[in-house]
Amino acid sequence: MLRFIILFLLFNVLFGGIQPHEDRIKTDENSMLLVKKTEDFSITGDGSADNWNRAEWVELTQRSNHANGLLTKLKILYSDTGMYVLFHNEDNILNATFDSHYEELWREDVVEVFLWTDESRPVYFEYELSPLNYELPLIVSNVEGELLHWIPFANSYHTESDRKTHHKTTIIGGEKESGAEIDGWIAEMFIPFKLLHPLENIEPVSGTTWRANFYRIDYDEGSSHWSWQPYRTNFHDYNNFGTILFE
Repeated sequence: MLRFIILFLLFNVLFGGIQPHEDRIKTDENSMLLVKKTEDFSITGDGSADNWNRAEWVELTQRSNHANGLLTKLKILYSDTGMYVLFHNEDNILNATFDSHYEELWREDVVEVFLWTDESRPVYFEYELSPLNYELPLIVSNVEGELLHWIPFANSYHTESDRKTHHKTTIIGGEKESGAEIDGWIAEMFIPFKLLHPLENIEPVSGTTWRANFYRIDYDEGSSHWSWQPYRTNFHDYNNFGTILFE
């Protein structure tokens, strides 16, 4: 791990790296995350695959005024074909009613992944998953705060496509139904790199860096938000994303 961090810092010194931005705010202490490599494996929805033993848990920070002390943490891995993300969320009430994909999932309990692969353009990938296992993948253009969204190639039309995501969820201590009293929920997802087209720099190799952030929203008591890195206005504050470094 130390070798990759040294190479990353040396690259920034020699070639400029990530430039300061007037909208940048102070990042959390651990603003760079090393993503270890794995062979491809099957998504189970409960994080039981042995591959996850290679990754360390990263705890998200609760940012909202509705502090409830619930823990949110994640793990990340990558393979030659895509990225694996595992969320573990403590929760009391399952607040989710949407029963189809491509809905406005952020209005209910949800986890979200933002991947900014090419800093030369304000365009990035957003992926949302609800506790009921419905997804919302988006390509987002964010020019001076004007958000335009596109849904990438519809996975459901081609079930064998190499652009298809894989995702499953598990409810802890309760039923998978809206309003259920629960102890928490787990979200496990695979995002194929080919789904990120037409973004650039989407096939990472050892030493590749992307900007990224990871979020959760919960609606037990108002709207509670968690994130890996802090943000100034909303989750689309891409200038304040952290950095992920591929091993």
